[in-house]
Amino acid sequence: MIAAKALRLALLAAGTAGGLSGAAYGLLNGQSRYARRVIGPPSNEPLRADGIHLPKGIGPVPRRELPEGVEPLELVVLGDSSAAGLGVNFPAELPGVRLARGLAEELERPVALTTHAIVGTTTQELAAQVDAALVRPPKLVLIIVGANDVTSKLPVSACADLLGDAVRRLVAEGVAVVVGTCPDLGAIRPIPQPLRSIARHWSLTLGRAQRRVVEAAGGHAVPLADLLSPEFLARPGEFFSPDRFHPSAAGYEAATRILLPAMCAAIGEWEGGPLPLAPTRSEAAEARRPTSRIVARLNRRLHRRASA
Repeated sequence: MIAAKALRLALLAAGTAGGLSGAAYGLLNGQSRYARRVIGPPSNEPLRADGIHLPKGIGPVPRRELPEGVEPLELVVLGDSSAAGLGVNFPAELPGVRLARGLAEELERPVALTTHAIVGTTTQELAAQVDAALVRPPKLVLIIVGANDVTSKLPVSACADLLGDAVRRLVAEGVAVVVGTCPDLGAIRPIPQPLRSIARHWSLTLGRAQRRVVEAAGGHAVPLADLLSPEFLARPGEFFSPDRFHPSAAGYEAATRILLPAMCAAIGEWEGGPLPLAPTRSEAAEARRPTSRIVARLNRRLHRRASA
């Protein structure tokens, strides 16, 4: 799976930067195969712990155990493997469970968690999950999607537009929507350089496009790449699971600490002070080092090597 993603990144770079030389294309293709061997396919499916969660880490519990007249807040999680929590070892470590219990603490009421997120989901496939969520519209939806869009044949703008459509459908039904935008794929160490730089550029570009369309559609965007990349880059052994591609329990915990305030704010229940702001240095860095320069430098390097 990662090989297809990596190769798609190379093709995107070629399309946006005037084309890769044959040698550069061969190098990137070889790097994608190497990354696939190192990471390998997922060894299992994500854990599930849907149901009603209570404060103090209690749950899931049957609905019948709730006091009469107490209605839980309905939370639905949509998206890809990061939304589903692939990479953790215990149900309590799942991002959906952490967020459900965090909401229960903040709101002092039960939270009913339903997860429709599926490993490998792209934005093109998000509509089916939205359909499932709208069978019984919840109060709050969390979406994390984007990392798998590198395998699609749609440009960044089209992927972002599909996400905007999904958010608009949910908002039109009275659902508060929070979107964790595409993570920084450049933090994934098994993707070698220079392919990792192309991955970083593509994922940050998609994340910025997602943020614009989500906010225009009435949702709340949380720029995960900008807010989490420094920690993942500094502590990869702790923040990535053994496959070195999906987050570990610590990585998901860091993400939920950022997402929880935005989710409370989306339903008008946040009293914890200003929400974390995304730094601008990632955007500035990308402006200084666009993909076209990365590809051109790669072509020059390979040309010099061949001439030596």
